[in-house]
Amino acid sequence: MGKEVSAAAFGAPVIDSVDVVEHFTARATIYDRSSRWCSDPALMERLNTAAQPTLADRMLDVACGTGLVSQAFHGRVASITGIDLTPAMMANAVGRADYLTVGSAESMPFPEATFDLAMCRQGLQFMNAEKATAEMVRVIRRGGRVVLIDLCAYGEERDEYFEILQLRNPSRRNFFVADDVARLLRAAGCSTVSTFQHISRENVDVWSANGAISESNRERIRAIYRNASLAFRRLHAPEYLADGVIVDHMLFTITVGVR
Repeated sequence: MGKEVSAAAFGAPVIDSVDVVEHFTARATIYDRSSRWCSDPALMERLNTAAQPTLADRMLDVACGTGLVSQAFHGRVASITGIDLTPAMMANAVGRADYLTVGSAESMPFPEATFDLAMCRQGLQFMNAEKATAEMVRVIRRGGRVVLIDLCAYGEERDEYFEILQLRNPSRRNFFVADDVARLLRAAGCSTVSTFQHISRENVDVWSANGAISESNRERIRAIYRNASLAFRRLHAPEYLADGVIVDHMLFTITVGVR
């Protein structure tokens, strides 16, 4: 797989999602602090429990971005390879992953069964989900694990929540409820699929200030929260604080498939 390369050596990516690259290039400098969940130790520990890494594992971090997941698993596995479409994001991943490759998760430049563990946090929403999931299953060995971490709707409130997610990430392709991700792994050939949940308490003003959307989009997001349906309020338990801050309780599913 070669030795670690500097950001300057990344070269030009094969871009099949230009708007995704543009979106994350705009976010790159503030990404690590753009949401509480980005570096939340509690979420990282849930991932560790779900993934069950070993010191012999060769790990693939799909849509690695700035390498926060790679950083959390450094020292828990034998090696970490990161792949992402956006060089501006990956510039921050140097030193967090052992190897870095610019490329698409839908067609990865790795032979079959290269890795023991593949992990993708919040990347599947920007891809052809079926192709990317099948690729992750392809590049792990028999008995290896694929771990997908995705922000999901609880269920009844999906239309409102999906509108919020689209406003924050206009390049988003996919919107999930929990069972959707498990079905993807089963369809890709995983023999055993398990799902865990993590609730992240997020300040909506901080979470929406991602550097890549307009203030009008942020205000539309606030308006949806202020006018939320009873189902949305019951499921997300939004907090409307005295200083105008809105806090949401966002659902992440951690779905593990064994090849």
